[in-house]
Amino acid sequence: MPFEQLLFDFATPSPRERPRPRGVRARPRRPAHAPAVQPSRPVALALIDGKKVMPQPPRGIDHDRPVQRRYDAIVEDFLAQHGLRVRCWRRSLSGLATLRVFRDGRQERTIESPYPTSPLRLAIFLHEVGHHVIGLGVFRPRCLEEYHAWRYAIERMRELGVPTDGTVQRRYERAMRYAVSKSTRRGILRLPAELQQFAG
Repeated sequence: MPFEQLLFDFATPSPRERPRPRGVRARPRRPAHAPAVQPSRPVALALIDGKKVMPQPPRGIDHDRPVQRRYDAIVEDFLAQHGLRVRCWRRSLSGLATLRVFRDGRQERTIESPYPTSPLRLAIFLHEVGHHVIGLGVFRPRCLEEYHAWRYAIERMRELGVPTDGTVQRRYERAMRYAVSKSTRRGILRLPAELQQFAG
């Protein structure tokens, strides 16, 4: 009986081998598609603790454009020069500078910002870099630190020959008015002289 049962199981056609009813056409097998070729994108040259200083730039950016190649070079240069790492490239026009201090004394300085593809996005990127360059928490109140980070970004852009008028200037003024009003709502007693122009 065990031998007969074994023969029966062996002789039973598998679901793929069972004959199809008449009139039923076989489904064509889907061809194996080759993986899509990803467009070449720049990779950061500098490393921190064996890790890339930035993730891959967002898709859809034409890195062959001369202007974009210049932005790419600025990004890599400033990250390597100041030992910074990008945690993520944001889709929104906002940024964040973070300093993590570990128990063994190591420090990890990271930023989040939109990937520079225009003067405004470059300004936001350099603004977050500026927070680390001038030192997080060095200037008090916080709105004064925001002021110096914006001044750092605008000065670097002028040195690089990137225009700072128009959208960059409007964003700078709007951000500073918001930072000053935020400090005022929190009860700041004395507003630094540099920020008087943004009060009210």
